[in-house]
Amino acid sequence: MNNIVFMKAKTYTLSICLLLLTITACKEKVETTNIISTNETIQNFFSSELAKCIHALDSISNLKSIIDKTEAYKKARHHYKTVEPILAFIDQNNYKSLNAPNILQVQEEDATDIKIRNPFGFQVIEELLHEKELDSMQLTNAIVITSSRLKLIKQNTSIHFKDYHIIWLLRNQIVRIATTGITGFDSPVLGQSLIESQYTYKTLISLIDLFQDKFSSQVIYTDLKKAFQSSIKVLNHDFDSFDRYNFIKNNTDKQLKLLIKTQEDWQVVFPFEMAVSNTASSLFSPDAINVFYFTDYKSDTLNLKAKELFGKKLFNDKLLSNNRTMACASCHLKDKAFTDGRKTFDSRQTRNSPTLTYAAYQQSYFMDARAGSLEGQIVGVANNHDEFNLPMDSIANRIIKAPHYQQLLDSLYDIKRNDFNIRHAIASYIRTLNHFNSKFDNNINDLENSLTNDEKKGFNLFMGKAACATCHFPPLFNGTVPPNYSDTELELIGVPEKNDTINATISPDLGRYNVFNTNERKHFFKTPTIRNIEKTAPYMHNGVYNTLEEVLDFYNRGGGKGIGIHEDYQTLPFDELNLTKKEQSSLIAFMKTLTDSDM
Repeated sequence: MNNIVFMKAKTYTLSICLLLLTITACKEKVETTNIISTNETIQNFFSSELAKCIHALDSISNLKSIIDKTEAYKKARHHYKTVEPILAFIDQNNYKSLNAPNILQVQEEDATDIKIRNPFGFQVIEELLHEKELDSMQLTNAIVITSSRLKLIKQNTSIHFKDYHIIWLLRNQIVRIATTGITGFDSPVLGQSLIESQYTYKTLISLIDLFQDKFSSQVIYTDLKKAFQSSIKVLNHDFDSFDRYNFIKNNTDKQLKLLIKTQEDWQVVFPFEMAVSNTASSLFSPDAINVFYFTDYKSDTLNLKAKELFGKKLFNDKLLSNNRTMACASCHLKDKAFTDGRKTFDSRQTRNSPTLTYAAYQQSYFMDARAGSLEGQIVGVANNHDEFNLPMDSIANRIIKAPHYQQLLDSLYDIKRNDFNIRHAIASYIRTLNHFNSKFDNNINDLENSLTNDEKKGFNLFMGKAACATCHFPPLFNGTVPPNYSDTELELIGVPEKNDTINATISPDLGRYNVFNTNERKHFFKTPTIRNIEKTAPYMHNGVYNTLEEVLDFYNRGGGKGIGIHEDYQTLPFDELNLTKKEQSSLIAFMKTLTDSDM
């Protein structure tokens, strides 16, 4: 009897399992079919918009008047921006090339692999269409190259999105709009960035409509769609008076929060984390940008807090220098936002000591970008004859001879690579110097309500008319380009040797040129963060300016060009900014709100 009951129970259980397996298999088949169908729809949309873009571009050369040519360009740009969220996600390199500023493109992998290319793409065409005298041959050439690249992309792109790809794509575009889309970054002449941001939001709406069945909560779907629709309405505004502060606070951040709800509703499992955190709830939250994305040592997080404390001890120890008179903290003082308040640290130095706050969020280090990691930068300081002047192996020998340090190395690191472990500990400490707790952060994150109208106006100027944010990208306010954060930009702005305002002479420091001797990189320097700028005077790589007022005056005149310095490859986009004294004062008021309240 018991055996019969057991067999019946077993048969019943097996039947249930087979039924569940069949249901699951059918469900998976339906979901797979839906994904394939959705991907086909996205593929067709992508190809169709690219075809329209190509057609409009190709028509420009056949049109007679500048007005007609410009209108055709606007149509092409419309279709290009419509597919921007998709293209930028699946093909970063081509997106970057097609959307690059009209400046010479220089790639320096190493001394034997230096590529110098003339720019092409939409910004080049836009500027050529607005030259005083149209160079028809140059314009045609730019159109042909751009159109040919688009045709290659159209022919060779196959879209296979998974659920987490869609979430990443949506998040990247939300961040892209807030950090570059509303700043005029890629529409320097026509000033179409607010209109073009509307095009990209319409694409985001189309995408979530395609995935409507994925939402178990229709409330979340509706709220997300309404949030995108609301942004389109808000962006229907003139460029100079657009309120970017409230746009980010009330639109961008709301959408990031809704995206977290969406991925929870979809039960998305991410395979890893990219630069923008999978749980970014607001653009200016401390965890919005993944600090470990910027290091090759992502896996070394065991006992991280203890390693950071160990690194802090080493950072402040003069044992690391040859003559035992210099520590990292000698040039990087905490109360000065980890600068030293001097033009140069001493007579042997030629460059100003940069802040180490937020230094972790970069792809290159030193002012000439010669190091690829914080760990690599430490090697540079150790080897520098005018700094530590003590190779890393000698530093490691000193450290292991100090019993308290040897104990820490042995207890914290399993793999006994003392040179690497010492550098990792110091770098780990530097990676903690990012607090995101300034007055501005606290206000835009609704933790306090203390920003003045003047400070808000300064932010809006920074992000708009003054064009500061086209090089100093929020929320880091450095030159690492969002939302992928894979490139840290270098610029030639024409910094003078002395504080002159007319007939100035450029600083003799050749900057990036000294790394590979590339002529097209003379006087190029990395774009630093302006966070904590109130504490980091004097300014520029040579400390030539003592006040923020002097810095603003330099930029307002048009950089080096405006004070008599003429360099072929200057990268500033305007001759003059035409900012009033009041506007300059508002900009400075805003920049002072970026001082961290606790370091």
